[in-house]
Amino acid sequence: ETHFLHGPYPTTHFGPKACVLPNPTSVMHIQDPASQRLTWSKPPLNVLVIRKVRDEGLLEPFKELCRFLVEEKRLMVFVEKKVVDDVALTADETFSSIRKQLCTFREGFDDISDCIDLIICLGGDGTLLYASSLFQGSVPPVMAFHLGSLGFLTPFKFESYKTEVDKVFEGNAAIVLRSRLKVKVVKGLFQRSEQLFKPEENGTGPPNHIGTEAGKITLQLQVLNEVVVDRGPSSYLSNVDLYLDGRLITSVQGDGVIVSTPTGSTAYAAAAGASMIHPNVPAIMVTPICPHSLSFRPIVVPAGVELMITLSPDARNTAWVSFDGRKRQEIQHGDSIKITTSCYPVPSLCCHDLVYDWFDSLAQCLHWNVRKKQTRLTDGSDSSDTEN
Repeated sequence: ETHFLHGPYPTTHFGPKACVLPNPTSVMHIQDPASQRLTWSKPPLNVLVIRKVRDEGLLEPFKELCRFLVEEKRLMVFVEKKVVDDVALTADETFSSIRKQLCTFREGFDDISDCIDLIICLGGDGTLLYASSLFQGSVPPVMAFHLGSLGFLTPFKFESYKTEVDKVFEGNAAIVLRSRLKVKVVKGLFQRSEQLFKPEENGTGPPNHIGTEAGKITLQLQVLNEVVVDRGPSSYLSNVDLYLDGRLITSVQGDGVIVSTPTGSTAYAAAAGASMIHPNVPAIMVTPICPHSLSFRPIVVPAGVELMITLSPDARNTAWVSFDGRKRQEIQHGDSIKITTSCYPVPSLCCHDLVYDWFDSLAQCLHWNVRKKQTRLTDGSDSSDTEN
């Protein structure tokens, strides 16, 4: 009775101006996923452009998109400061007028969560994960162009970017609500907490989602793909206890465990042997990493439950945790990791629709069920002949 069967009802307002188009045929306020369409309460004005860094091949598409958004669409374009300060960009005098009109921000220092109407990603899946990390509450709609290596989460082709952007601005575009995990790391009362305040590799300062709970240091994050708990540099097996709604379910002895969203089921979890789940399925996946047990299979639990991971009392070493591959922290005795489904999904715009896009990505990116076709039998042959 304390948990909704399908997890918390996701917030359907994304940023200042975007929301899901209401569907009068919805039952019990749960819309048919196929009917999820984007609409705008007011015309979008502020667009965040995220570009994959250290990729010179994206320089021209980035400049072309910014010029289109600023000169033709008359929009305010936000770009990360380190992208604008790129030497290759500052050396281009033909782009200088557009560059001066770009609004810049720094991750970890500037809060842009309340002023962005639309996010446009140029690159691979990592750009979408990075966009998710910038918004720890409501997330604006995300339009991802495939200019990276894999592109499972980036359905749009850049060749037709003007047409696709115009369609999105007109509204009524198909979206898929990619659920996220709400994660809280609680550090032990007497443990040192310097690692929680350690700057990221890009030089940003401490995040603003660090707080205290009953005198203990807590770190709260929204995670799009997965939470990974592993043995880190130790040669011992990791030994962690897994709780579900406060009850001990099992102990994980192996290289670690992955707790993932349906979106993350096609990432690290898939490599560890988990099933691939459509992003509209309300679920949380628990996948062991190289378990020292022949019977430990991946499991799927309802999205409304709360999972908790702690070090087992008999653990010989500490464990390490990472969130979408970032903010890696050491977990010691007395620490805990609490995970449940967030009510703030990532509204990802679809190129066609949420079913076609997913199966197309399975086929194109992961070559799902690719096999040489079986030839048909000739008219004069008998099926029994093939058995000899």
